[in-house]
Amino acid sequence: MNRWVCIVDDDASVRKSLANLLRSAGFETLSFAAGDVFLGSELARQAGCVLLDLKMPGMSGLQVQRELVRQGWCLPVICMSAHWDDGAVHAVMGAGAQACLGKPFSEEVLLKVVEEALAGSQ
Repeated sequence: MNRWVCIVDDDASVRKSLANLLRSAGFETLSFAAGDVFLGSELARQAGCVLLDLKMPGMSGLQVQRELVRQGWCLPVICMSAHWDDGAVHAVMGAGAQACLGKPFSEEVLLKVVEEALAGSQ
């Protein structure tokens, strides 16, 4: 199973804490501060899934997700946000997100969702 997880979040402390948690659970991680940097990375194409913040400066998580679809990049997407509403959930799930996590979320929930995403990407 591909154990690479990309983390795309504009908050450096979130990127660091998620990367540390995922590494402690046996995953490899790549972190990106912006959606356009993630989309331009050849290394990111090796990922098994992506944790994608919904609200970021520049490209939003939904815009990144739509660009992944446009490029035909079949990568399970787990969206994260502290500000979910029905419209946002509907939009990201409609664009193919595997899950929506409300910040803050528990370590157990995150690891379960990541395991499911990686298992489904095989």
